[in-house]
Amino acid sequence: MKLKAEIGVIGGSGLYNIEELKNKKELNIKTPFGKTSDKLMYGEISGVSVIFVPRHGRAHTILPTEIPHQANMWALKSLGVKTVISVSAVGSLKEELAPSHFVFPDQFVDETKLRKSTFFGEGAVAHVPMAHPFCMDYSKFMYDKAKKLGIKSHFGGVYVCMEGPQFSTKAESEYHRRQGYSVIGMTVATECKVAKEAGLHYTPVSLVTDYDCWKEEDEVSQDKVLETLHKNVENIKKLLVLVIPEISKIKPKCHCENVMKTSLLTSRDKISKQALSRLKLIIG
Repeated sequence: MKLKAEIGVIGGSGLYNIEELKNKKELNIKTPFGKTSDKLMYGEISGVSVIFVPRHGRAHTILPTEIPHQANMWALKSLGVKTVISVSAVGSLKEELAPSHFVFPDQFVDETKLRKSTFFGEGAVAHVPMAHPFCMDYSKFMYDKAKKLGIKSHFGGVYVCMEGPQFSTKAESEYHRRQGYSVIGMTVATECKVAKEAGLHYTPVSLVTDYDCWKEEDEVSQDKVLETLHKNVENIKKLLVLVIPEISKIKPKCHCENVMKTSLLTSRDKISKQALSRLKLIIG
């Protein structure tokens, strides 16, 4: 019997080590968009099925630019996933968003340059609306639960997505602050765009590890990032264990699952059989 789950979690491999995660099984999913970041992990929390995706590979061998978002999202959708919780580390661009805090952003700005952020092309065109990129009904639910756990959390804000893999220059950090952005990372914009095309509800949780480099006394270093990241991982595990058994109660208003009904512009009879076969799961 093929394993199925309605909830997908994308993040680091440390998230697999949740004590409450039972019946773990590795899944090697073949996709028409190539290999996923690594083998996926199926498990159950309080009897609720969930699929984990190691965004950068379990040994952290994949650059942000190299993440196979199309393969990851296609694999999740093929396994029945409807809601994606995206966990990622970020730098803070505001004093009040301190290291170890959680941020549930409501917008992003995409400054990436080298990525393909769509399933489409090669004779098939779709334009997906992105005015409200994240599924905030889920975000609000998770934010409320995080507060109950005593995790210092913030609801709303703008995530600016840079190319990486280098961290910001001081000039870039100051520029982003003047723009009013809240946090900076390297993954969410591309991941969200592809998830939207796949008709998935996408909810990011930004775990603050540092103040980027705008605070002179607090310039970002890999050691500081990793130290805070370990603390954040323990807190996100607690949050996931709390929300996963209850998240099906949320009835989102966003209708992401129907996005392709009005987004595919190319007539199906004009799309090649090869492209149709590749896109079948995405466009229905």
